[in-house]
Amino acid sequence: MPEGGWTAAAVAASDSPYLLPQRAAFETGQPISGGFGSTGRGSRMLGHGHRAVVASTASSILVVAALASLFFFAPGSAAVRHTFFSPHALWQSFIGNPKAGYYSVGAALWLNVRMFLIAEPLILLVSLVVALIRQSQGPILFPFRALATIYVDVFRGVPLLLVVYLLGFGIPALGVSFISDQSATFYGVTALVLSYSAYVSEVFRAGLNSVHPSQAAAARSLGLSRTAALRYVILPQAVRTIIPPLLNDFISLQKDTALVGVLGAIETLQAANLYGSSVFNYSSFVVAAILFLLLTIPLARFTDHLIARDRTRRLATIR
Repeated sequence: MPEGGWTAAAVAASDSPYLLPQRAAFETGQPISGGFGSTGRGSRMLGHGHRAVVASTASSILVVAALASLFFFAPGSAAVRHTFFSPHALWQSFIGNPKAGYYSVGAALWLNVRMFLIAEPLILLVSLVVALIRQSQGPILFPFRALATIYVDVFRGVPLLLVVYLLGFGIPALGVSFISDQSATFYGVTALVLSYSAYVSEVFRAGLNSVHPSQAAAARSLGLSRTAALRYVILPQAVRTIIPPLLNDFISLQKDTALVGVLGAIETLQAANLYGSSVFNYSSFVVAAILFLLLTIPLARFTDHLIARDRTRRLATIR
């Protein structure tokens, strides 16, 4: 196999019988049917052809029917349906009733969305700075590289819930003016930023390392400074590579905003917990789960779309 993998020219020139499908694909400009990285319009989940659609539909119906039967005919099915899937409780928990001692789970979701919108740009900024510091090579910046490494190791190693507890209950106990009198939401967002920035900085660093050193050398040979080469040549290529993993991290971030509720902030999970504690029915947790799914599934499908589009572009470049 040639160094760096098979290129279009190498595949076309090879006489290996194992590469006959690849040669045919490169010569006709068509994707390899059923091959890894195929860009065909057919569904990869269902396969191709009428028989595949019928078989997949029948198997899906059988699996769903089996799961439904297992649920509805279980000995405790009635109790579970009343406790977690009561239509009246689902609606009441969604709209809320403060006079009865519980809040609207639907309205509380807005706090989760706001925390996400505040934390996301801060995470991108902090993580990029940390990644650039760790990538620096000057001896003068050694103390900053050491601090950045310690920061990443600590906040990647400590569970996020513990960070929320430490900041939410520790900083107010210090009694420092302006710092110790902030809201629970402020400490929760700060914990999210500190924890996720450690993870995302490594994503940025992986993207920077994926850009070949010749790119920087070519930019410098054209007269660009190190800063200009980083801004106009290295970062654009790195960011294009890391967009899918970044979006996956932000899907997790949207879910983890629920952890701020342990500090007393009335977000979706806390509102669901208050309803369950008030009426002893836990349908509110099902409402909270559905609301989070409505937020995260579209972003997950968008991430899949970007991955498929990037794969298609790469395959087109090879041809």
